[in-house]
Amino acid sequence: MNFSRPGAIDLSALKQSAARPAPAATGGAGSYVVDIDERSFQTAALEASMSYVVVLGLWSARAPQSADFNDTLGAVVNSYGGQIVLARVDVDANPQIAQALGVQGVPYVAGLVKGQPVPLFQGTVEETEMRRFFDELVKIAAENGVTGRAQPVGGAPAEDQEAEEPEDPRFAAAEEAFMASDFDTAVAEYEKLRVQYPADVEVAERLARVKWLSRTKGADLQAARAAAAADPDDLQAQMLVADLDISGGHVEDAFARLLDLVRRTSGDERETVRERLLELFTVVGIADPVVMTARRSLATALF
Repeated sequence: MNFSRPGAIDLSALKQSAARPAPAATGGAGSYVVDIDERSFQTAALEASMSYVVVLGLWSARAPQSADFNDTLGAVVNSYGGQIVLARVDVDANPQIAQALGVQGVPYVAGLVKGQPVPLFQGTVEETEMRRFFDELVKIAAENGVTGRAQPVGGAPAEDQEAEEPEDPRFAAAEEAFMASDFDTAVAEYEKLRVQYPADVEVAERLARVKWLSRTKGADLQAARAAAAADPDDLQAQMLVADLDISGGHVEDAFARLLDLVRRTSGDERETVRERLLELFTVVGIADPVVMTARRSLATALF
């Protein structure tokens, strides 16, 4: 199976100010299947994927195979007991989600891990193959620190299922600002927490991700590339392209660009680039093999 490297989904055009809570599940008591739309996507998909794996199932009533495939998809997801939640999207009613994902046809299935998509498959697949994809997705999520289980919606939780841990109240102010797209306030709140809890890995990860999202929100990739090409020594232009490359899943390109800057700079400029690299390492995941390789290259470049 070829899993493309995760890249960020840009749903900035959606009216997130009108976001509503995650919808109720469909498919019976104890189900882990929800139907979502553009208004609930932020809460029910992106935010949820910070705690547990979300699988997006895009379908259309105009595709005859969609109905039966949705049933199979839901049954397989439910068998994981909350490790995975299926968020179904009717592309006819929610075209912006399909556009953000670059979907060319349905059924289309992608995973979400920490807000980043992992394309799985387009069209229908057999149940055994579907499980192979989902097993690998759960593995990828665990490698990136996502090991939570969702509570079933529409029925009482299973007796042997651990209760979902409540949201850490330390993050409430920052998360409220983030949900309102107030990135400056979110960054400031996480900066305060970093001072209070300098060794807390989750604080560092959340801060790095929010700072990265704030830099890329609304940025024009083509304009950014043109500016970087016009002035190879413009640190801000080069770092913006690296940020956008991470968004697009071009992680190695992003790291290579910044490593080249480290080799060509010194003093405060080199330190600025080094700090950005370390931040992006955190965004991608410190256990990622590409990150580990880039860390070694950074150490060589610095010393």
